[in-house]
Amino acid sequence: MQYDLERLPGDLERLGESFAQLRAEIGKAVIGQEEVIEAVLAALLAGGHCLLQGVPGLAKTLLVQSLGQALDLDFRRVQFTPDLMPGDITGSEILDEEPGSGRRELRFVPGPVFTNLLLADEINRTPPKTQAALLEAMQEKQISNHGMRLPLPRPFFVLATQNPIEQEGTYPLPEAQLDRFMFLIRLTYPEREQEIAILRETTGNGRPAPQPVLNAEQLIYLQRCVREIPVSDHVIAYCADLARMSRPENPEAPAFIRENLSYGAGPRAGQYLLLAARAAAALEGRLNVSCADVRRFAPEVLRHRIACNFHAVGENLTSDMIVEQLIGYVPESAE
Repeated sequence: MQYDLERLPGDLERLGESFAQLRAEIGKAVIGQEEVIEAVLAALLAGGHCLLQGVPGLAKTLLVQSLGQALDLDFRRVQFTPDLMPGDITGSEILDEEPGSGRRELRFVPGPVFTNLLLADEINRTPPKTQAALLEAMQEKQISNHGMRLPLPRPFFVLATQNPIEQEGTYPLPEAQLDRFMFLIRLTYPEREQEIAILRETTGNGRPAPQPVLNAEQLIYLQRCVREIPVSDHVIAYCADLARMSRPENPEAPAFIRENLSYGAGPRAGQYLLLAARAAAALEGRLNVSCADVRRFAPEVLRHRIACNFHAVGENLTSDMIVEQLIGYVPESAE
């Protein structure tokens, strides 16, 4: 599909309208959680994967299922359990016998990862060996099998849910895999009025299901639109500074970073900060990207890319608290 830069303003206007419809369709099934929905849509627009974290019952799975219904994409769900094997996700080879001739051959049977939207439900309830089966798929958009590279359908998104690590039967995700997720989104309990609405509207005879708003081709085109949005050098520098100042070995990092972190965010954090800022502007139909757009989703990008040390744990500091301090510390670069 050829891209015409002169069409960008009109395309962004239509993008804003389409995603407003998408929010409305998801809202048919999910009550509240507006900020969470906004973050998921921004990651979707930027082409990144999302990790949703929260205690059971906060509509994590329902949100992803509703998104799958509101997008005309192939959608599959995998329930991660302790006995799940890598081949259950990526696929496996089976031995086929031709009737009559007795001829046998190996045939690859694709797993559920061969889809557009994959819901990895409770991803941290399976051991690291199976968790790692998604690494190549998330990064390279392909699966390797016996020397063959099998491309995945486009677009491809992993929306994973996980329970808090303090709960029984959970396995922490490796840092390398956490870094593949553009956003780590934390869900909290609903407000009182929202919870009353949940009880009122979900205990009857059912609610209308979300209807498709966008298809694969349209979504791919909108993602290209987002990457074409121009960004000023000072915004790019601001993204780089946020990532660099999170590293305790950096002599220019503030004291609270050097004292409380064992490691900071890598260059991928800066890439995702910039993509998220572009997506934030696009969701509002704007052509200009500001440092405020960077700050909008900075906690979701950074919170899982920094590691608190023993000193921070002793002071009851969390990664969210440190990210908040970091955002307040790093100044906007000069124009």
